[in-house]
Amino acid sequence: MANRQQMHLAAFMRPASIHTGAWRYPGAWPDANFSLGHMRQMIRRLEAACFDAFFMADHLAVLNMPVEALKRSHTVTSFEPFTLLSALSQATERIGLIATGSTTFDTPFHIARRFASLDHISEGRAGWNIVTTSNPDAALNFGLDEHVEHGERYERAREFYDVVTGLWDSFADDAFIRDQASGIYFDPARMHVLGHKGRDFSVRGPLNIARPVQGWPVIVQAGASEAGKKLASETAEAVFTSQGDIESGRAFYADVKGRMARVGRKPDHMKILPACFVVVGESVAEAHEKRARLDALVDEANAIASLSIALGHDASKLDPDAPLPDIPESNQSKSGRERAIRLARRDNLTVRQLAQRMGGYAGLAMVGTPKTIVDEMEAWLAGRACDGFTIMFPYLPAGLEDFCGTVVPELQRRGLFRSAYTGTTLREHLGLPRPQNRFFETGPT
Repeated sequence: MANRQQMHLAAFMRPASIHTGAWRYPGAWPDANFSLGHMRQMIRRLEAACFDAFFMADHLAVLNMPVEALKRSHTVTSFEPFTLLSALSQATERIGLIATGSTTFDTPFHIARRFASLDHISEGRAGWNIVTTSNPDAALNFGLDEHVEHGERYERAREFYDVVTGLWDSFADDAFIRDQASGIYFDPARMHVLGHKGRDFSVRGPLNIARPVQGWPVIVQAGASEAGKKLASETAEAVFTSQGDIESGRAFYADVKGRMARVGRKPDHMKILPACFVVVGESVAEAHEKRARLDALVDEANAIASLSIALGHDASKLDPDAPLPDIPESNQSKSGRERAIRLARRDNLTVRQLAQRMGGYAGLAMVGTPKTIVDEMEAWLAGRACDGFTIMFPYLPAGLEDFCGTVVPELQRRGLFRSAYTGTTLREHLGLPRPQNRFFETGPT
């Protein structure tokens, strides 16, 4: 039992539940995303359940949807990630703290300094989710009239990563002598001036903070395009992805891990953690009833609009209580259309039910008892479709408690998940090596 492959679990908080109807679910905290008290209670429960990390997403635009939809959104207001995670680090001891930081609308020196600070403050628990920011409305908040082109954003992100990691290596681990007798605080021979000059950035350095506890905070990435998978294979140590079924999960896993070998990286030095929306019930029927009740809280007009965008077809003209008919291709997203059609066929959904699902969450969902959920999770892990999951809770706090109180014990009973932390850093939780300083040979003293 002890030799079985161990699963990794991160909790996706955006900053609470991703589901549009979550804040309206009976018993839910409607202010979960903007209450430090609630956030503190949730992260402590996740730490008690031995989660690897608390993963906070971020958004940089409010006016990214019609006001009629916006007024129903519970994520219109949320904390800035570094501020929140710094506070939560003082309420916890072991759980990792992953924050999103944009490479399109920030600068490498700021990102390097903030994450190094979070890593020191948390004693080695920080992770950086590299995002290129796909939302074009965000550009309007940063002095741009239109969004940066997709390929260019990823080129910038690659150079951004090189600069940030170079800045983290500004000082050797043993640079800070702090010898009170001699009055020497640090050894200048153990400091490196980066002197970077590239296509997008010119950064002298060094960073004005000691090397992070982990060497580098854990690098997380979430792109699924060709450019995103290339960036992940070259840089990422954890990948947050959205694969809706085990077959596509296996294909993604083999693709990205295969690319790592071609760039000289070990596949075990990356953990692939697909998003998984989990609804737990005492019976499978009860779990599906909970999901249906939650999906029913999505406003119908917003749901139909979401489905129309996904299909590239005006869904308001379809019979809402009939199965989804054949939908012709359009010039809009082919992957979005295919995902919606596949979901409708697989779960035998009416147009109304599909719209409600698309308006809530339409990715990988495990809905059932603790046993059936763990059966499915174990199949993904054994089938080399993942190294664990990024769990999305349907509503808070009950959905989080359902998972921590029933699914985690079943995983532990089967020897698939830890019962106690064995390390103190996020790298140790994920089984990742501490990076060698590229400018200095010696390790920590």
